[in-house]
Amino acid sequence: MESRSLTDSGQPAPARVRPGGPAPLLLQTVHEHRAGLGAISVLKARGTVDDSNSRQFAEALAEHVGHAGQAAEHPLLDLTEVYFACAAAMRSLDRATGPLARAGRALAVVQPRPHVREALTNAGLPGIRVHATLASALHTLHALHPAQTPHSPQAPHPPHPPADREPARAEPGDPA
Repeated sequence: MESRSLTDSGQPAPARVRPGGPAPLLLQTVHEHRAGLGAISVLKARGTVDDSNSRQFAEALAEHVGHAGQAAEHPLLDLTEVYFACAAAMRSLDRATGPLARAGRALAVVQPRPHVREALTNAGLPGIRVHATLASALHTLHALHPAQTPHSPQAPHPPHPPADREPARAEPGDPA
């Protein structure tokens, strides 16, 4: 007897149906203020990053990181809804986060799907740190920058995670 997931209509269950093609890339920036941490800026990406839009992704990410630096915000990249990350996407991330890596800093990347997390880990990009949750990323930022506010003269914007930490690895306590 064959065991297949079919609905009453004989169609495959919705979870088994693949979308009809790549999802368009959508990018949105959200600015927030967190008590005890200060200003954060989250670039939320949704859709597919591939050869056709990797340049757009890299430019948006570089602009996001640059603006956050000028505004004394902590930049984060939310990849929760990114469905595909090809080699061009990895090169885009590397180009956009290279200046951070050279300065001994890293961009917190939040909630990549398992295949995207694997691609990031395999790429070994020094300018990113992968976190399983936004809470984990914020906790790490808070530990590195306690009670920092964006306009506090006695709290300059110090380096964002140390460069001696493993690149593109899950933080301690994050599920793999």
